[in-house]
Amino acid sequence: MQENLTPDQGQKMQLVSLGDITEHKRVEEALQKRENCLRKQSKTLVQLAKSKTLQQGDLSAALREITEAAAQTVEADRVSVWLYNSDHSKVECVDLYDTITKRHSCGMSLLKANFPAYFQALEEQRSIAAHDACNDDRTQELSEPYLSAFGIASLLNAPIWLGGRLVGVVCHEHIGRIRQWTLEEENFAGSIADFVTLAIEASERKAAQEALQQSEAEFRAIFERSSVGIGLVDMKARIVDVNPALCQILGYSREDLSGKRFTDYIFKQEGDLELYKQLISGTCDRLEMERRFLHKDGKFVWALLSISLISSQNGDPQYFLAMIEDFTKRKQTELELCESKEAAEAGSRAKSEFLATMSHELRTPLNAIMGLSQLLQQEMVGSLNDKQKEYINCIYSSGEHLLALINDILDLSKVEAGKEELFLSKLLVKELCDYVISTVRDRAEEKKLQLIAEIDEQADFCIGDERRVKQMLLNLLTNAIKFTPAGKVCLEVKKVPQGITFTVSDTGIGIDPSQFKFLFEPFKQLDSRLNRQYEGTGLGLALTRKLAHLHGGDITVESVLGKGSKFQLFLPNQPPVEGDARYFCEEMFSLDEEQSTQQQIIVKKRSFNINKVSNNTNNSSFDGKSWQPRGDKDDSSSTCSRRTQLTSRQPATSVTKNILLVQDEEKTAALLRDYLQAIGYHVEQISTSNDFWERLQNQQPDLVLLDLELAGDTNGWDLLSKVRQNPDLQDLLVVTIASNTMVANSDHPVHTTPDGLRDRAVQIGANACLCKPIGIVQIESILMQYFG
Repeated sequence: MQENLTPDQGQKMQLVSLGDITEHKRVEEALQKRENCLRKQSKTLVQLAKSKTLQQGDLSAALREITEAAAQTVEADRVSVWLYNSDHSKVECVDLYDTITKRHSCGMSLLKANFPAYFQALEEQRSIAAHDACNDDRTQELSEPYLSAFGIASLLNAPIWLGGRLVGVVCHEHIGRIRQWTLEEENFAGSIADFVTLAIEASERKAAQEALQQSEAEFRAIFERSSVGIGLVDMKARIVDVNPALCQILGYSREDLSGKRFTDYIFKQEGDLELYKQLISGTCDRLEMERRFLHKDGKFVWALLSISLISSQNGDPQYFLAMIEDFTKRKQTELELCESKEAAEAGSRAKSEFLATMSHELRTPLNAIMGLSQLLQQEMVGSLNDKQKEYINCIYSSGEHLLALINDILDLSKVEAGKEELFLSKLLVKELCDYVISTVRDRAEEKKLQLIAEIDEQADFCIGDERRVKQMLLNLLTNAIKFTPAGKVCLEVKKVPQGITFTVSDTGIGIDPSQFKFLFEPFKQLDSRLNRQYEGTGLGLALTRKLAHLHGGDITVESVLGKGSKFQLFLPNQPPVEGDARYFCEEMFSLDEEQSTQQQIIVKKRSFNINKVSNNTNNSSFDGKSWQPRGDKDDSSSTCSRRTQLTSRQPATSVTKNILLVQDEEKTAALLRDYLQAIGYHVEQISTSNDFWERLQNQQPDLVLLDLELAGDTNGWDLLSKVRQNPDLQDLLVVTIASNTMVANSDHPVHTTPDGLRDRAVQIGANACLCKPIGIVQIESILMQYFG
């Protein structure tokens, strides 16, 4: 300030006034700076609001634009967007813009469990303005793994919310010196987070629209190209749209069908209206029915009709969606198959009826065979030597086996033919169990099995045919003992509300669950390899189930392979009605199975099928006909006879040749052994591979007859291979024996014939291979070839 003054002496003076305006200037500059920042922030937000990138739904592009704009506006060194993963366990960096390098990156993540204070602050606070981030309680735990690694001094984080959920965070980072974030910058960071929310919503909206368009395109493609007829029908039954397949099924064009009543082309049935009402009311989701449709040319079209509802947005029924599958040809085939099935069933019934009426004719000759053999066993017509006794025992045991086979076949046939007669009565459970347990006890003791019976006190009686109930229980117990090498077999009886259950459990070999469907089929053993190890026709379980059904009950199975099986027989309290039980009168069998079981004589079972002796000038030997080693497959005309005349055929050399016979099938082994011994050879026989090497060393045989189907861990193929791998046994003569069963079950296409098996055996190291049925000429040829 200046002012002219006149002093006393009359001189003029100029007075100047000075004031300090520094603070004023600082305030003005701060206000100006704040105004510039607000203007800059406002401009950025306006630009983002007008951005087409954010509206197009490309999230990656939108985030790049947002992070660049935010970094330039607040002059931050780095701005990034982090989003939670699906389970909310961590945040992942989806875009990070670095103003120094001018580049975008992504891929880092922060686990929520490692930084609890930071994530809690995100959820609870509007924003995190950490001026000194390394010492701020909210962000301090980020110091070592993140802040120090990038030299970050200050953080400004704003949470991202979507639909009331925290989905991520926008992070502004300042590198170098500590920075004081202003309130305006915090507000701006919140606005940037809102733009990220808008970008996410636009992206989800775009994805939903694309999915809808894709779905509509797919539906239209399915609608137009489907081989199944599809029709869209309104609630007044008028056709709105149809696809080409439906037009072809009905013979009309789309224009012809449009607007017509859909029900005019269907042959309606009584009750259809009620079904449609149930569909509209929501009682059922869809209707499925077989209906005839009327073709344009007047013919009928059989079709499977499926109708469902399409609702409007408010949930009200709007359209019917009808799916029509033409199965006219299948229907015609089905009718033809039904006729064929009826004809086949009639033939099956005729077969079963024929077998069921053959009981007397089949059993009468068998009675004579078994009766006469019993007389011979008792030496009632003269004494027998040991070999004769052995042959007679063979005849009787083979007759028993044949009797069991005939019994099972006839029983099964009678049940299938509907001619099985049941004499139902009230049976005491304890007496039933005592009978069946005592019957099979000897078999269990032979195998050293523990045989247990547990009877519920309430299970005092059951309703059934006494003979057939015993037969069913004996079948189950016999099977359990047969297929249980060690452990126990248990019969458990329980009273249930509807009847009574008999459960037979064992600790045997078990059954693969995938084989259950074949378990009750007649003449079926699940593993053909078991045919040699366990005798049986495969009829027992099939007959047991059919008898159970005849009683109005059933039989079920549970099993674990290698651990055992559990078969449960259920008999109801009430007997079946007469029509279902099919009671018919039929004469009793001429030979009672129970008496046969009680009269069994324990013998050493051997079966021979030696053909007639032929005498010539040189020697006495067997003719060239083939023989079948298994007694249960012999022709009825074949008998096991003692040779009345036998001229021993000695080997060509003066020294008796040693033969080692490795054969686990007892009847075949006995026949081969007796024949070879009879013609002058020394024969040692073993039934398993366990003693093979010891016998080989001690006996030093000139010839080994080796069955390729040995049971156990080591079969004949393995033994043959190991013999040829031994340098000291290269000159040992080995002749293998194979059966037609091996041919049928071979997994190798080239080994599906006898010649294929021989080639494979010779390739492994056999000198020759005999295939069953073995002809005597074959044996003679082998002996002549190697021994002269």
